[in-house]
Amino acid sequence: MAETTGWMAQDWPDEPPAASDLRPEVPHPARIYNYLLGGKDNFPADRAAAEQLISLSPGIGAAARSNRTFLRRAVRLAAEQGIGQFLDIGTGIPSEGNTHQVAQLVDPAARVVYVDNDPIVLAHARALMAGPGHGATTVLQADLREPEAILADPRVRAALDFDRPVALLLVAVLHFIDEEQDPYRLVATLLAALAPGSLLILSHGTGDFDPPARVAAGTQVYCAATAQVTPRSRAQIERFLTGLELVEPGLVPAPAWRAESAEEAAIWAPGYAVVARKP
Repeated sequence: MAETTGWMAQDWPDEPPAASDLRPEVPHPARIYNYLLGGKDNFPADRAAAEQLISLSPGIGAAARSNRTFLRRAVRLAAEQGIGQFLDIGTGIPSEGNTHQVAQLVDPAARVVYVDNDPIVLAHARALMAGPGHGATTVLQADLREPEAILADPRVRAALDFDRPVALLLVAVLHFIDEEQDPYRLVATLLAALAPGSLLILSHGTGDFDPPARVAAGTQVYCAATAQVTPRSRAQIERFLTGLELVEPGLVPAPAWRAESAEEAAIWAPGYAVVARKP
């Protein structure tokens, strides 16, 4: 494999998108999530949409943070189990506790590939994560809806050895893929390329924990955004796990995944989380 040290400059366009390309007047899921996490990389339209969600579900900020906690715990688990390669698709705007930061604390040689389809996200990543201190970390613009292209990308092939286990992260991204785009095939295609012993780290929005009217209202907020949301039931999410071995505690509400206290486990969150191993 080719050596990769630091953030690979060739993975970026020569220049970040112009300000007009960012469409600050249109709510963007990554920036809404950034606001809910307490970040500053968002615009008034994003904040307004996030505040609509907060008015519907006052605990949504804590739920977003619990999803981030799940990511950190799952990545640490993978690294501690000897997985040194991570493919993080739908990474979103970088914030503290990124995949590479957690993995490389356990294993400084861990390799991380970030994939996102949105130039807005990549522009933020360029600004926030430029310079040394990111280890063997690669970023590229690609689309989860085209898994074959991701797997064949020479930058991915240079960074990751698919003959060895890889941790595949699909954290809070699949609910932006609607049923017509067959998200189950997309996940199956990615998993088929991974070696035995690889891990799927997944979280997904659901309407299981709220009355239908609130779910519909929350979904409606995203109708004005750049991507719509499709909450899925537990049974639908289980379809992504076909043929995999669930890691303890299995598919659970995101805050309950290896929660460190009963209070943490009881946090309301409209999503499930799971880590599963490819046999």
